[in-house]
Amino acid sequence: MASAEPVTQVFMAGDSTMAIKEIKDYPETGWGVPFAYFFDDSVKVENRAKNGRSTRTFIEEKRWAGIMQELKPGDYVIIQFGHNDESESKKDRYTTPEQYKDNLSRFINDVRSAGAEPILLSPITRRYFESRNKIKLTHPYAPLVREIAAREKVQFIDMEVVTREYFQAMGDKDSALRFMHIAPGLHPNYPVGVRDDTHLNQLGAREVAQLVLAELRKLDHPLVKRLRTADAKHLALKY
Repeated sequence: MASAEPVTQVFMAGDSTMAIKEIKDYPETGWGVPFAYFFDDSVKVENRAKNGRSTRTFIEEKRWAGIMQELKPGDYVIIQFGHNDESESKKDRYTTPEQYKDNLSRFINDVRSAGAEPILLSPITRRYFESRNKIKLTHPYAPLVREIAAREKVQFIDMEVVTREYFQAMGDKDSALRFMHIAPGLHPNYPVGVRDDTHLNQLGAREVAQLVLAELRKLDHPLVKRLRTADAKHLALKY
């Protein structure tokens, strides 16, 4: 049943770990895809994240301007960048630490100026184990996000920590089932196979989306009051 509340837009600005994928890339899935299905009809999720984008290229390609043109008071913008900004070897997307911080601050202040609310996230972890029970720290820009979150006093979810601890607790074998690990000859999109410890598959994307929702609940965020009403038959199920 649709809510009587006015429709609230939730824009998602980020990179491939959040983005909607083309069919040719499945089962790679950005966590923003399952996240969009958590809410009732009073919320419309606009996933504008795009593969390979950094804060700099998101601005240069007018993707940020596109969000700002549609943003209205009472909306939200979820902001999560880092994977591409910190890729110093890829000059087409690399953003210096100072530029990165400036861009995040700009995003936050632009959203606030429009009467909307920013939600800042650190990038999700890469799945690189340095020992059986420990994932490497692979995001040198994660501390910069924390710095900006504290300075701007913005709603913040430290997804680098949340996802690292989550996948670390699973161990190497089980956590690999959440990422793009496909043996040769199994999937037509990846005939020679793939072993990718950055991008999520459908299971990983759903679980990361659920982690974001859990963190929003901890914040007692207003969006949590706009979740879907469960089908009555689902309430009779057991776990």
